[in-house]
Amino acid sequence: MREIVQALQRIPVPELEKLARKLRYEILKMITVAESGHPGGSLSVIDMVLTLYSGEMHFDASNPKWDMRDRFVLSKGHAVPALYAVMAHYGFFPEDELWTLRKLGSPLQGHPANALLPGIEASTGSLGQGLSMAQGMALAARIKAQQAKKSEPLFHVYAILGDGEQQEGQIWEAAMSAAHHKIDNLTVFTDRNLAQIDGLVKDVMSEVSLVDKWSAFGWHVQEIDGHNIGQIREACDKARAEKGRPSMIIANTIKGKGVSFLEKDIVGWHGKALNDAQLEAARLELLGENAHD
Repeated sequence: MREIVQALQRIPVPELEKLARKLRYEILKMITVAESGHPGGSLSVIDMVLTLYSGEMHFDASNPKWDMRDRFVLSKGHAVPALYAVMAHYGFFPEDELWTLRKLGSPLQGHPANALLPGIEASTGSLGQGLSMAQGMALAARIKAQQAKKSEPLFHVYAILGDGEQQEGQIWEAAMSAAHHKIDNLTVFTDRNLAQIDGLVKDVMSEVSLVDKWSAFGWHVQEIDGHNIGQIREACDKARAEKGRPSMIIANTIKGKGVSFLEKDIVGWHGKALNDAQLEAARLELLGENAHD
């Protein structure tokens, strides 16, 4: 087993579900204040991102460059408000900075920028590239382990891809390469929320079963409810236990999850900010009448 210098304790699921509702509201408030952003896809990934940072990944927010940290790559970079909300919660930067999203000079840009914000592992947003970067990081963990004469990779790498993003050819080049090199310290989620900017994924490019496709490429594949924290944790456990091949977790999600009027128009809310009245309606739905901003 690899050495673990620091590890988080898993937070009880009910507590994490309550936190996820709070972060959903923060995501929407960020985007409303910025008057631009991507609410639908940010809400579909938040449960996965929060779960990873709440007991699955090893990191130190006070030392974002810690060599032994696990890495996370948000390949679908337009969903970065979800990552910012989680990072602020865990102390990578003050929560007040969330409201500077997309502002000139802010480190919280509309897509992740690792030169601007410590804790961001990769600059993403040009879709299709994140898996290649995650694979490179995972390979580096193996090479460093060999140099240190360790039997296991020094860290694990996680990534989240979009389902529409997988229309990019570079994804499948990386998929072949990762399986060929047996990169078993790489766990990837597909945020299968069924919609992209141009419409439903199945209408933009006819779908083939992602389970069958990733299995055919030589990956260990699981399919889960991407909003069920227990299932996310169990899938991570199984992925880390898998030896000799990378892991893909197909997470079935709902774009705009948690806010009824967003869920009803998953294409329309891909990249549109809420107005103040809509934000208040979302707050009541997520947090209740007595919650304070």
